[in-house]
Amino acid sequence: MTNKIQIILRFVFAFIVIVIGNYVIVAQNVTTGDWKAEAKSDKPEKIYLSFERRTVKGGKNQMGQSYDFSDLQGLSREQTTRNSAVSFRLVREAGNIECEGSFQNGKGAGTFRFTPNPQFVSAMKSRGFDFEKSTSSDKHNSEDQLFATATLNLTTAFTDDLLSANFGKLDTDDLFKAVIFKITPQFMAEMKASGFANLGMEDLVKARIFKVDADFVRKVAAMGFDKEPFESLVKMRIFKITPEFLSEIQAEGLRNLDIEDYVKMKIFKIDGAFVRKAKAENPNVTIEEMVQMRIGVYGK
Repeated sequence: MTNKIQIILRFVFAFIVIVIGNYVIVAQNVTTGDWKAEAKSDKPEKIYLSFERRTVKGGKNQMGQSYDFSDLQGLSREQTTRNSAVSFRLVREAGNIECEGSFQNGKGAGTFRFTPNPQFVSAMKSRGFDFEKSTSSDKHNSEDQLFATATLNLTTAFTDDLLSANFGKLDTDDLFKAVIFKITPQFMAEMKASGFANLGMEDLVKARIFKVDADFVRKVAAMGFDKEPFESLVKMRIFKITPEFLSEIQAEGLRNLDIEDYVKMKIFKIDGAFVRKAKAENPNVTIEEMVQMRIGVYGK
C-alpha cells in the first residue's frame, strides 16, 4: 500500500518539476512561444489555455490550465466563437503574458510574449524566496521560472499568508506546491486543529490529492479510529474504506479490526457477503484465511 502511495506522489512531484523546474531568473529577459486555446460550451465562463516554449536543446516545455475569461484582458467568449484575429493578455504580479493569434469555432492558436516584473522578483527575494538562484547544473539550459509563477498566479500576498501560518521553513518549490494544490493557511490551520500539527508540505499535498481534510478526520474518529496516524487516513481514502463498509463488515461480527485489516479486505474484495459465506464454513475464520480463500490457497 505504501508503494502505491509513493508511486502516485512521485508522479505528482515529477509533474511539478516538469512544470516549474529549478531555473535561473533574469528579470529583464522576455520569454516567447506559442499558445493554444479551446472554449467549450459546457463551461461558458472558462477557457483552456496552454503555452508551449522551445528549450535550448530543441525540446518543448508545455503547461496549460483553465482560466476565467475575466482573467484575460481583451478576450471575450464571443470572440472565440467567430473566425477572427485576437490580441489579449494575462496580467499577473509576476509579469504580463501578451498573446496574439486567431480563433475559429472555439479553438485558437498564436504566439505569446512574457515580460517578467523585476519588482516582483525583488519583493519575493526580500521574503526569502530567491527566484534568481539556480540549482541547475547547466545555467545555459535554464528556463524562466517566473513564467510558471505568472501562469499559476503566485503572488506576494499568498506568500505572506503562508508565512503568517508559521508552518516552518518554506522554499520556492513549496510555494508552487501550495498554489497548485490550494494549500492555504486556513487548510494548514484546520489540519493542525484536527490533531496533525506536524505535517510538512509534502504531507499537505498528499492530503489534498487524497481528499484528507478536517471533515474526513472527524468522520474517521466517528468510525472508531480517533488516534490513527496520517498515513492510515490516506490509505482509507485510497481504498475507499467508508463508514458504510465498516458497518457492513461489523454487522457480520468482525469487530476490533485495524485499518490494515480493512485495507486487505478491500484489496481482495472481501465484503459482507463473502465474510458471511466464510464464517458459515468456519465460524472462527481469520482475515488472513479469508484472503487465502480469495486467492485459492486456503487449506492447501
